[in-house]
Amino acid sequence: YVDAKHDGEAQAAYMAAKGDVWATASQDYDSLLFGSPRLVRNLTISGRRKLPGRDEYIKIMPEIIELDKVLSSLGIDRRKLIMIGLLVGTDFNEGVKGIGPKTALGIVKKVDDIDDLFKYTRFKESPEIIKEVFKLFESPDVNKEYKLEWKRPNREKIIEFLCDEHDFSRERVEKAISRMEKAYDKFFAVKGLDAWLFG
Repeated sequence: YVDAKHDGEAQAAYMAAKGDVWATASQDYDSLLFGSPRLVRNLTISGRRKLPGRDEYIKIMPEIIELDKVLSSLGIDRRKLIMIGLLVGTDFNEGVKGIGPKTALGIVKKVDDIDDLFKYTRFKESPEIIKEVFKLFESPDVNKEYKLEWKRPNREKIIEFLCDEHDFSRERVEKAISRMEKAYDKFFAVKGLDAWLFG
């Protein structure tokens, strides 16, 4: 595992931007604000999500969101995407009541920098706090001294964590672990052969 200095999504986004991991996985969009080139949402074993405040579930499918495509389709850069996040709300600020994504996009297309944003709206938080949150997304404090080590999945520990501690279905977890073990073996068998032939 990798210890994050501040925010786990910021650390994951940094690792994805460096190419050390393929994507970040999260339900919210903060990873994109942190600069993750790719975000995977709805990544679950069950394929469903509980509706907030209700005893009801909906079926969900994994979704891949690519930062470059989002920015291109909106006609903005990452700094303006961060401003949209600030307007609609993030894990670090509430956003502005009555401003949704479409209105936020319209506003950020009219501004050049974070200071201009305050001419169009009033945040609940002070301008200083909003600027600090902006900086947090733009240049997060991350752990740059990490080492990734790939080890065979520890079946017993995974089952203990997911099934015993979090009540996941043992049968489904065991099937998922088996698929993960096969993928691991296949990946490292090929990698090992390449290293032997071309190393």
